[in-house]
Amino acid sequence: MFAATCSVLEDVEENGNNYSTRGDAAGALKKIKSFDFVFLLHLTKEIMGITDLLCQHLQKKSQDIVNAMHLVSSTKMLIQKLREDGWDNFLEIVKEFCKKHEIEVPNMKSPYVAKRKRNDQEGFDIERHYRVDMFYATIDSQLLELNSRFSEQIMDLLTLSGALDPKDSYKSFNIDDICSLVDKYYPFDFIEQEKVGLRFQLQHYKLNVLNHPKLANLSTMGELCQGLAETEMSKVYFLIDRLIRLLLTLPVSTATTERAFSAMKIIKTRLRNKMEDEYLADNLVVYIEREIAKTFDSKAIIEEFISLKERRAQF
Repeated sequence: MFAATCSVLEDVEENGNNYSTRGDAAGALKKIKSFDFVFLLHLTKEIMGITDLLCQHLQKKSQDIVNAMHLVSSTKMLIQKLREDGWDNFLEIVKEFCKKHEIEVPNMKSPYVAKRKRNDQEGFDIERHYRVDMFYATIDSQLLELNSRFSEQIMDLLTLSGALDPKDSYKSFNIDDICSLVDKYYPFDFIEQEKVGLRFQLQHYKLNVLNHPKLANLSTMGELCQGLAETEMSKVYFLIDRLIRLLLTLPVSTATTERAFSAMKIIKTRLRNKMEDEYLADNLVVYIEREIAKTFDSKAIIEEFISLKERRAQF
């Protein structure tokens, strides 16, 4: 792909329709065939290769919360391993690539000269610049973002949520962990009386639901929530059903947020740039959930709107 891109740019540089096009192609080719570009290209490839599996799974609404938790942990570990042990091998790969494509490699032992002179950037070589200012800095920013989005508190919540995971015949089911989860993270969703009732519901749940033929072979919490509704056990174990729905919030919110940002680029055009936030949100909901919106009867919506109250302006 790299060679093909360079070949296309070289052709445009020589045979472009006008001076501007040829100049743009020449400038792009010069940037692409620089050590900095190749270095960052390979670094991006390494990091995105590690994070891709997590990104793909977080974009699925049906993603199992427990599997997502394990993917977050493994992604953090692999990125940290790349930072601690990956520099030497990474630099050799970049050098080999540059040699193959006849790209000049700077002498890593030469003193680094910053484009903008600053006192804190004097006295070290080029190798340190690429290792610390680019390799470490890029990886650290990724780790910082992961730790921010999936903090220790959130990971603790996800670990505890595994206590309700139906996988492998509910092997992780633990009443004390579940009650601890509610006390620690959902103090405003359950009143004190409900917290007491939840423990008793869990005791019945452990004996009845775990041996129910329609609920015994489930693999995700989403399937469990659906199974409780289909068997009408959600009415019996309504506190447990509420807790499961709260725990399912994370994967749904993550996927919906990803979709919302993508949709915003389409919905918020220049013409719509001045719309109010509430109106923008309404437009986004209809666009993001367009499969559901297609089932709505426009005539029924209009009639419902008319029946609300008189909206004609009074003069």
